[in-house]
Order: sequence, then structure tokens, then C-alpha cells
Amino acid sequence: MKNNSVESISISEYNYHLSDERIAKYPLAKRDQSKLLHYCNGAIKVQSFFELPEFLPSNSLMVFNNTRVIHARLLFKKTTGATIEVFCLSPHSPKDYAQSFEQTATNVWSCMIGNARKWKDEALELILDGDEGEVTLSAKKLLAEGQGYQVEFSWDNPAYTFSELLEIAGNLPIPPYLNRPTEESDENTYQTVYSQIEGSVAAPTAGLHFTDSVLQSLSNKNIERTEVTLHVGAGTFRPVKAEHIGEHEMHTELISVERSTVEKMLANENKLIVVGTTSLRTIESMYYIGVKLLKNEVLSTDSIAVEQWEAYDADNNKYSPKESLLAIHEYMKEHNLNVLIASTQIMIAPGYQFKFVDALLTNFHQPQSTLLLLVSAFVGNDWRTIYDFAMQNEFRFLSYGDSSLLWRNDEK
Repeated sequence: MKNNSVESISISEYNYHLSDERIAKYPLAKRDQSKLLHYCNGAIKVQSFFELPEFLPSNSLMVFNNTRVIHARLLFKKTTGATIEVFCLSPHSPKDYAQSFEQTATNVWSCMIGNARKWKDEALELILDGDEGEVTLSAKKLLAEGQGYQVEFSWDNPAYTFSELLEIAGNLPIPPYLNRPTEESDENTYQTVYSQIEGSVAAPTAGLHFTDSVLQSLSNKNIERTEVTLHVGAGTFRPVKAEHIGEHEMHTELISVERSTVEKMLANENKLIVVGTTSLRTIESMYYIGVKLLKNEVLSTDSIAVEQWEAYDADNNKYSPKESLLAIHEYMKEHNLNVLIASTQIMIAPGYQFKFVDALLTNFHQPQSTLLLLVSAFVGNDWRTIYDFAMQNEFRFLSYGDSSLLWRNDEK
């Protein structure tokens, strides 16, 4: 269900001039030496990222997205010499990421195809050589799907998993706005130091600033950490082309939350700080999963979904956050689930009522993007003051740029 006041928001109101010079093409040599913009109660300060723990209350709970970027871009050569790029977005069969990566013969992925008009019905092949000997990876284009296709992969050496083949043959997909090819240094710098679970085609970039030293400083201050997983899809870069956001279809992303995280949130009586918009989307989506349970909706453990507009239905906002979490915890116990897996299409825009998150650590986002709408929902009209300040003080923007610590502004 859409809310008219949210649906009618004009994306042109969330525009600003971002010159190419402000986009960071490469990260700094030391991750935690980046700038940190600290926003609280309308006041803005310039800090260094390694100082972050000084601005967080002791005994807070901090949420990180532990997803890891995969080598999602595969380049196949046709006999004619044409290059076909197959960009793996998400597994289709089996749908579970871990299961798909563990396959040793075949699987199907949803993919974007570069130079698709030159790929007819023939199978494409890559001959690879790794530690387990030679293997031929084949790709067959199946059904059209949205802006891409389903692609069936098969290979003739069962000593290799699909994950290993991607590692050997694929390229790390850095953001298109960097306007440069992937370099060897990106293999390290475009992963967070705590990344674990393979599946993303883009990094959760707010986490790129953390070092082991900063994480230790958080521990020294008794700031508890927990992790969630949201596999970032290519849709995160998709611009809002419609004038009004009610006409924009949000991309769907898979989320995964452990029961221990739910328990930590229930026990937390202090501030909840999320690292990145992906962590925020995951945590806020949990409220609406709990609401479905409280409303006695029949949920299957393998098909829980948060839809784009349900956060703006008044009937879905009448429960307390604690009631929602308790419902999820009871559901997980009842079904013997240590991990809750769901999909989310949640749209967070001005008018959204935050349920859990007190502070957001995030980079600076593209003009007229859904991520900028999310920031505006969090800090209100001060988003423009924050971005103007960042421009005037030579902050670096986008994935490899600097970051901001934003405290929620309820005075919208």
C-alpha cells in the first residue's frame, strides 16, 4: 500500500551538483585516515574516522553487514571475437547463496548481459586452469528476466565449486561511476576487513573505513557488535528515473539475521548504531517481519518478504519495536531457526518512521538516489546542509570516499 504523501515526493528535490572531481576514484592508503563528518542535533563537525569510538556512547550496540563481494563479472569470447560479459546478480536455482556457491556441476543465476544482442542460442565457454586441473565453464542463456536473463552454468570438473570458479575466472565488480577497470588493489580495498559471507556485487561501503585498530577501540569502550547479512545487488546503483518516487520500483535484496542478533537487540537498552544503509535496511525490515507474525499472517520459512510500501500503512505501525522483535524471536524458537532469511524491498524515504536505529554511519551518496532519500528520512531537511558542508570542506564522495556519522533527527 502506498502513502500518497510519500508517493508524490519529487526526486528532483533531492538533487545536488556532484562534479567528477569530488568522486573518490581510489581509497586512501590507510582506511581509517578518511574524514568523518559528525552530525548531531543540527551541529556538524569534521573528524577523522579513527576517532569514531569517541563519539559513540559506551554499551551501545553496533550492527555490521558482513557480506563479501564476489567476482561477479565473467567475460566470454565468442568464436567471432565478440566479448560477452555475464554479470552474476543472484542465484536462481538453487536460490540459496551458500548452496549455489557449493554446486560442483551446474546452477542457474539471474544475470545482466553485456553485448547481449550478439549472444544468440549458442553456449559460451571458458577454459580455465586451477589447482585442481583444467575445467571448462559453459554458460547458456535461458529466459529473459527483467532487464537481464537467467543463465545456466555448467562445468566438467567436479573438483571445483562454483565459488572457486568465480574466484578463478571472474572479475571484482567495482562501481560504474569510478570509470576505470578493476585493479589488483581493489581485491583488498573493496572488501571490509570483517567480510565473511559471499554474495554481494557491490561493497557495503560505509564499512570500508574500519580497521582492526578501530574495532579494538570499540571493544575497549564496551560497544557491543553484531552482524547481519544483506547481499548488495546491482540495483543499488540504479537511478530513480521517475519524477515521483511512487513510480520507482525498489530492487529486492536478500537479508539474513541470526537469532543471537535478535536477542542482543532485545537486551539492548542503549543506542543502536548501524554501519551502512544496508545494515539499516536489514534492521528496519525486521520490524515489518515481526508485524506479519503479530497479525497472524501465515509465513513460510523460505519465503518471508518485506514489500516496498508496507512501511507506510498505518495498520503496520501500531506495534512497539519490542513486540515485533519478541514475535520474531518466538517464531525462530518455534521453528528451530538459528538464522532468519528473508527478502526486502523496503523503501525508506521522508515520512518513514524509524523503529530501531539511533545513528547511521554512511558515505556520501549520489544525487537523486534512493540512498539519498534514506538519509533525508533520517536527518530531515538537514541533509542538504550536511552535503553542502561536505562539499565546502572537500570531503570525498561515493564508494571510496569519506563517511558521516548521523544521529537521527526526529525534528523533521
